[in-house]
Amino acid sequence: MAVTIEFLSEAEKKQIAQAIAEAEAHTSGEIRVYVEPKCKGDEKERAIKVFHQLKMHRTMFHTGVLIYIAHNDHAFAIIGDRGIHEKVPDNYWEEVKEMMKNYFTEGKFAEGIIKAVTQCGEHLKIHFPSDGNNPDELSNEVVIGNG
Repeated sequence: MAVTIEFLSEAEKKQIAQAIAEAEAHTSGEIRVYVEPKCKGDEKERAIKVFHQLKMHRTMFHTGVLIYIAHNDHAFAIIGDRGIHEKVPDNYWEEVKEMMKNYFTEGKFAEGIIKAVTQCGEHLKIHFPSDGNNPDELSNEVVIGNG
């Protein structure tokens, strides 16, 4: 019987959820992390599909950000809803991806995800600051898919 090794430990998932909560505390934006072993097709197209499956397009200000990772395929993408695309520079997501790639290359997966969450939160805070009434519209838990 083969032993399955988890990409992220339970402790790492909790650390990521905490980083999401901290990042969202100062913005009306919503950040989700979705991890699955295999990517079904192109990672950006898959991320868009997951974005809609998680109902991230239904946030109040259209400020959802999805960090999608297919770890066995070494594929990942970061996408933001239309409210964010109007504010961030075209190369912003690629810069965050490159930073994550550097951590991933060293085997520091949770740390790379946490840094990406933090960077996205900082950018969201600039363009979509919290007005003090900041409902948490989406779960902060890491979503584990079975792709």
